Amino acid sequence: MPGRDGVAGLICLALSLVLLVMSFGLPQVPLVPVGPSFYPRIVLVGMALFSAMLVVQDWRARQVTTTIPAAANRDAQARPAYGLVLLSFVIFGFYVLLLPLLGYRIATILFVAALQALLEPPAAIRGWLLLGLIAIATSAATYVVFERYLSVLLPRGAWTGL
Repeated sequence: MPGRDGVAGLICLALSLVLLVMSFGLPQVPLVPVGPSFYPRIVLVGMALFSAMLVVQDWRARQVTTTIPAAANRDAQARPAYGLVLLSFVIFGFYVLLLPLLGYRIATILFVAALQALLEPPAAIRGWLLLGLIAIATSAATYVVFERYLSVLLPRGAWTGL
């Protein structure tokens, strides 16, 4: 019997495959080489692959735990981090509130940096520098892909104009 991750993986795999099949029924636009089904198919194929990986990972973990004694397995299980989940939602809420004020680029840098610092706080100055570089690169890369390549208008900040 699969575990919780295996069940979730199977559900997501089935859902992604059903939606992928349905995407072939979307109308094709003859004048545009990339039709309305192109990007959903990319996302759905990725979702199917990651779901299958989750199922395999759960299956492997179940095989390993059957060889470990039950007492050692109980000690190895981590406690749920409900506070961490709540703080992640709070940070996301601030991100949503700051988007119209600061704009996509600045708000995204702050969001990515805050979430990284929450999930794995850097121990040294080098870690903080890397955290900042990752936040800036994430914001810049997504801005270039969506605003410049896909022509998706991202929020401009009322305070910054960016």
